[in-house]
Amino acid sequence: MPVISFASSKGGAGKTTSAIILACELAEGANVVVIDADPARRLSRWSTLASLPKRVEVVTSAGERTIQDEIAAGRARASFVLIDLEGAASRLNSFAICESDLVIVPTGDEQQDADEAIETLAQVAMEGRARRREIEAAVLFTRTNAAVKSKLEKHINGELRAAVRTFATELNRRTAFSSLHNAGGGLRQLDRGEVSGIDKAIANAEAFAAEVVDMLEETHHAAVA
Repeated sequence: MPVISFASSKGGAGKTTSAIILACELAEGANVVVIDADPARRLSRWSTLASLPKRVEVVTSAGERTIQDEIAAGRARASFVLIDLEGAASRLNSFAICESDLVIVPTGDEQQDADEAIETLAQVAMEGRARRREIEAAVLFTRTNAAVKSKLEKHINGELRAAVRTFATELNRRTAFSSLHNAGGGLRQLDRGEVSGIDKAIANAEAFAAEVVDMLEETHHAAVA
């Protein structure tokens, strides 16, 4: 069963939000285990705010000594295992990345974010060389403007897309996405009377999840070819 890690050497890149969004979308049709391996425990906190969507299970990692066992256990009982990693280089991150079928690297349309994304991709490549296998990784633009980007944002976005593998889908800056951390649950459980733009957020999340599945299938076909 596929293991997907969310990694970034920079805090605040959108790892946890992206992991929550993907978990809830994948759970529309499959069982999903989400492992919170970030000491900040934002994902674990989200899981306590409201009833989790059906087929989503959240596991709070006990640390680097247990992460591989936690991943194996998640694989045994779910179709997808997602891991929210801490925003720093660590042995736990290394162990999780080496177990991953896909590493998603969230970033914004800012130069510092782009530089950190490149650094994270380099770490993934290094782990792959150590294990003598290619670990698939792709950059996900998050917190981006849904309408008009500034000239600088367009430049940074275009430069990074030309240099590394990226998702075509961007998770835009949306009230519904940020509201998940206050309300808990998934997008479909948000109160439409309190939160605006839920339908657009769901469409955005569905496009992201579909692209993740396509990327995993592409990787699988390449491996068995």
